[in-house]
Amino acid sequence: MDKMFSDLYKAGCDVRMFEKLSCHTSMKIGGKVRYLVLPNDVVSLEKAVELLSKTIPFQIMGLGTNLLVQDEDLEIAVLKTERLNQVEIEGERVVVESGTPLKRLCLILMEAELEGLEFAYGIPGSVGGAVYMNAGAYGKEIGEFVEAVEVLKEGKRYWISKSELSFGYRDSIFKREKMIITRVEMLFRRGKKDLIKKRMDDFLEKRLEKQPIDLPSAGSVFKRPRNDFYVGKAIESLGLKGYTIGGAQISKKHAGFIVNVGGATFKDVIQLIDFVRKKVKERYGVDLETEVEIWWSGKRL
Repeated sequence: MDKMFSDLYKAGCDVRMFEKLSCHTSMKIGGKVRYLVLPNDVVSLEKAVELLSKTIPFQIMGLGTNLLVQDEDLEIAVLKTERLNQVEIEGERVVVESGTPLKRLCLILMEAELEGLEFAYGIPGSVGGAVYMNAGAYGKEIGEFVEAVEVLKEGKRYWISKSELSFGYRDSIFKREKMIITRVEMLFRRGKKDLIKKRMDDFLEKRLEKQPIDLPSAGSVFKRPRNDFYVGKAIESLGLKGYTIGGAQISKKHAGFIVNVGGATFKDVIQLIDFVRKKVKERYGVDLETEVEIWWSGKRL
C-alpha cells in the first residue's frame, strides 16, 4: 500500500488516489491529482498538512466553485475542506468551520433569527473560500461580518483579528500569505425569521433570473476593474453573448459568466478568457483581471 495514503488515513482523513478534479469543480474541468484528501475534522487537517508538507506540494480546495483546473494530471495533493462544517452560535456571535457551504450557513442563521448574510444565499462555495476572496454581491461583502479568522500556519493554529485581514474588493490577506483558514468568527444582528427568509428568497430569485445557475461554471469570471465599469454589460455590448470556443461559451444569460456547454476543456476556457480580455482592452482600454482561481501546473495564477 502507498505509504502516504496509509499515513493520511491513519491521521483521520479519507483519501482518494488519482482522483479527477473534474468531479469536484463546478466547472466540471480538471485532471487527476495524486491524492485527494478529505480531513474529517480540524485535527486531521493539521496532521495531513504536517505529513504533506514534508513530501508533496498541496493545494486547499473548498467546494471547487470558483476554480478552473488544468486538464493534465497534477503531481500534487488537494486538501478538500468540505467535511469541516460545524457551526456554533452564541447570541449574535457565530463560529463556523471553513468548509461549511454558504447556503447552509444562511439557512442556519435564518433559523437562529440572525440577519445580515441574506445577500449570500445562493452564492455557491464554502465559508473559507468566501473569506479568502472576500466574496460579495448586491453591494455587500462577507468581510463586513467577520470578526476574526482562525488559521493554520507553519504547524500552528491561531486567530487573526479583523484589523489584520486586509479585506478589499475580492481580496484579503490570504491571497498574499500562505495560511489555511480553519474557522471564522462572525457577528450578526438580531432579526425576524420571516423577514430574513423573504430577503433570502428575493436574492435567490434574482440569481435564478439573471445567472446561468443551470450550467457548469465557476461563477463570475472577471473582477470589476472600477466601480463604474460593469464587466458583464461591457462584454454584452461587444456582441459576445453566446460566443463559443470548443465547449466553453460566454453565457447567453449573463455575459460575465463562462459556462461549460458540453466537453469544455481548460484550454477552451483560457482561450475564451484571453479573447474577452483582448476585445475589452481594444474597445474600452480596460485590463480585466480574473476573479476565478486558476490552477496551472499545480500553482494558483
